[in-house]
Amino acid sequence: MDRFAGRVAIITGASRGIGFAIARRIVAEGGSVVITGRKQDALDAAVAELGPAASGVAGRADDPDHRAAVFAHVAERHGRLDHLVNNTGINPVYGPLLDIDADAARKIMEVNVVSALEWTRGAVASGLSTSIVNIASVAGIGASPNIAFYGISKAALMNLTVQLASELAPALRVNAVAPAVIKTSFARALYEGHEEEASAGYPLARLGEVDDVAGPVSFLLSDDAAWITGQTIVIDGGASTHPLI
Repeated sequence: MDRFAGRVAIITGASRGIGFAIARRIVAEGGSVVITGRKQDALDAAVAELGPAASGVAGRADDPDHRAAVFAHVAERHGRLDHLVNNTGINPVYGPLLDIDADAARKIMEVNVVSALEWTRGAVASGLSTSIVNIASVAGIGASPNIAFYGISKAALMNLTVQLASELAPALRVNAVAPAVIKTSFARALYEGHEEEASAGYPLARLGEVDDVAGPVSFLLSDDAAWITGQTIVIDGGASTHPLI
């Protein structure tokens, strides 16, 4: 398929994991990508693997100067912007919610929610033409022991998706995905050393892989989802089908 032929996407936090898988999928379907990440060497390696349709700009997602540099790079290299994927997310704390440091909580909200809004604001100002997908989490849907504030930030991101979808229609579509545990370095603490136990609650009998997210995201970005906006697709291996009692 060439669903993204001639199109350009920004994907934040895409030097590895879910973001990289999304970039790889868009390139495979004929598109060009500009990816971001904090570490230059990791970003360079990702761009090299993706090939000539990819370029990268290193920096922090919550840094206004970095965002400006990315949008300037897109304008100079491509002269257009069709898609935005707000993938960057952090969770620097693990433990009970009442133990979280207030500064850490503020940082989580700044990166996971406020920066998504700022990337969207910048993309719209740069002429974004088609669609946005935000990477949320099932942690934002229910109680999430030990990663509770991360879940709170993802709940906010899902509501941000709804609000933006309403305000930016009909010019742009805005959707989100909410994955359960995906086998990435970011989520390693949730499954490493006990993967069989961690996957026991999933009817599909395994944890998610990065391509399990990249596929739905590419669908939501593409014209195949032209009448879908303001939605969050749950990607959880069927876990939410389990009865509560």
